[in-house]
Amino acid sequence: MTTQHIPGTAAPLPGTADPLPGTAGHTGAPAQAPDPSLIATLPGHFYTDPGIFRQEQDRIFESLWFCAVRCDDLAKPGAFRTVQIGRESVVVTRNRHGELRAFLNICRHRGARLCVEAAGEVRRSLQCPYHAWTYDLDGKLIAAPNLTSMADVDRRAYGLRPVQLREWLGYAWLCLADEPPSFEDTVIGAAVERLGDVASLDRYRTTDLALGKRITYDVKANWKLIVENFMECYHCATIHPELTDVLPEFADGFAAQYFVGHGAAFGEGVKGFTVDGSAGFGRLDGLLDEQDRRYYAITVKPTVFVNLVPDHVILHRMFPLSEDRTVVECDWLYAPEVLASGVDLSRSVELFHRVNVQDFEACERTQPAMSSRAYRQGGVLVPSEHHIGGFHRWVTERLSLTS
Repeated sequence: MTTQHIPGTAAPLPGTADPLPGTAGHTGAPAQAPDPSLIATLPGHFYTDPGIFRQEQDRIFESLWFCAVRCDDLAKPGAFRTVQIGRESVVVTRNRHGELRAFLNICRHRGARLCVEAAGEVRRSLQCPYHAWTYDLDGKLIAAPNLTSMADVDRRAYGLRPVQLREWLGYAWLCLADEPPSFEDTVIGAAVERLGDVASLDRYRTTDLALGKRITYDVKANWKLIVENFMECYHCATIHPELTDVLPEFADGFAAQYFVGHGAAFGEGVKGFTVDGSAGFGRLDGLLDEQDRRYYAITVKPTVFVNLVPDHVILHRMFPLSEDRTVVECDWLYAPEVLASGVDLSRSVELFHRVNVQDFEACERTQPAMSSRAYRQGGVLVPSEHHIGGFHRWVTERLSLTS
């Protein structure tokens, strides 16, 4: 695992019979482990089979809402970012009115990649570097060599293919599906499920926060291992000494984030969510007293983690690239006045950076075992991890959907 600092079909699954492993029929019920205290995980090949990953691309990443880019990364008209969602490259840009737009990053002429850079800026249009077909920032075909001699061509019919876009928490969320699922139910609903109501999240005013630090991690592990790791704290006492110093109840492996409305309390004598427990920054405006000195975590399936602490917000976006490689982009967000003051963010950033490195190293240590004969039937989950079985059922149910 490396880190770097940057500014930016309905067939049965391969190797399985129908029904899917880990399910009873098509109900999604977990397989029964020998001991009542233990429930079965997914079999190992769910983390290594390229065929399963292809179906995840189709039925999960390309079918659900995907958190793509931070809106502030596209500061003015003509700014663009490209992002990989499943098998598709998508370009996100601002039109001349300052509105965000997203399109499949494919020229409608001969299918060349339209924008080859990860980020950039154009003046008024996006032009294909192959045959110079040119599109305005709303995706309309506006020019092409000899286009005037083809009077029968309807330019509107050959515009860029749009992608559904919603803005939330200061990020552009995209969905490739022709009929996207309810954003309120599948995305915002994750906050309600975790916190009890969306107002508790709104008080952090994440849209108004500013990017203080971004770190990208290239993790040599399947995306589901990363989700599972984030969902439990059974491992915290073993690999997260700094985190458990700040949040002592995590040392007991308590799955605090899965009690609605419960936030893990800071330890006695801990002044802030920093690597050494020293003071952080002033409490974000609008937070309630009961949200002070507490940490909350939200999992927005399939690929987003939101971490809430009194003085900042940490948001992870995962980009699964293969069955054994996942890029994770992590943003630390602060009140604009904190950044404007020039204060040192290092102790604040360092705490969760260490947590990230520790977690991703554990996931990379686990990935090779997924292809071992010792893990062909999978592993087990102890009681404090049983909620992960719900995630496994969600995955297998998504993969059971007919196209």
